[in-house]
Amino acid sequence: NRWSQRTGLGFMIGCLRFGVGCRSVGIATRGNPGSPPLTNMLCRAFVMARIELTVHIAAPLERCFDLARSVELHTRSTSSTGEHVIAGRTSGLLELDEEVTWKARHFKVWQTLTSRITAVERPTYFRDSMVRGALKRFDHHHYFANDGAGGTVMRDVFDYSAPLGVLGWLAEQLFLTRYMRRFLEDRNREVKAVAESDLWSQFLPQRPNTPLQPTAEKRGG
Repeated sequence: NRWSQRTGLGFMIGCLRFGVGCRSVGIATRGNPGSPPLTNMLCRAFVMARIELTVHIAAPLERCFDLARSVELHTRSTSSTGEHVIAGRTSGLLELDEEVTWKARHFKVWQTLTSRITAVERPTYFRDSMVRGALKRFDHHHYFANDGAGGTVMRDVFDYSAPLGVLGWLAEQLFLTRYMRRFLEDRNREVKAVAESDLWSQFLPQRPNTPLQPTAEKRGG
C-alpha cells in the first residue's frame, strides 16, 4: 500500500544519508574517537557484516581441523553452486600462505574468488582471506576446541563487506548475509557428516605409522 511504499522509500533514503554521513566524517571502519560510542558502533555495522556459526561434531579435534582445510571436501560441500578450482592448490589440505582460486555460480552468475590462508595455529585455528573476488573484502576465521568428551566444537566467524557503498550495505541487509549464512551452514553440515562417518579417510592423507623411538632409559637397559 501507499504507506508501506513511503516507509520503504524513507528507509532507503535514511540509509543513504547515514552511509554518506559515516564516510564523510571518516569513521567508516575504525570509528572516530571524538564521536559517541553508539555512533561509531552503528557506522561500523553499516559497512561490515559478520556471521557467526557454531556446530558440535562427534569427531576428534585434528580430524575436524584437517577436513575444514580439504580442497576436495570444500568442493563436495559446495556442489550446489558448481564450485571448482581453476588455479592454485587443486587437492589436499590448504597450508599457510597457499592460495586457491574458485569458480562458482552465485545468483545465476559465474564468479571467481581467490583466497589465501593467512593464519594457522594447528589444530585450533586458521583464517582464510579474500585476495580477489566479488566482495570488497572478507576474513573467515575457523576455531576448533575440544568438547571434553572426545568431540569438537567448530566455530566460524565470517567478516565481510560488500562493494558499492550504500547499495552494498542494502544488499547485505536484504539478502546477501542470509545467502552467505545458508552457504556456510551447508558447508558445515557436510564437514560434520563426513567427520562423523567413515568417509573422512577419503579426504585426509594417510600418515605413515612412525615407530616410536626408545627412550634414553630403554636404550640404557
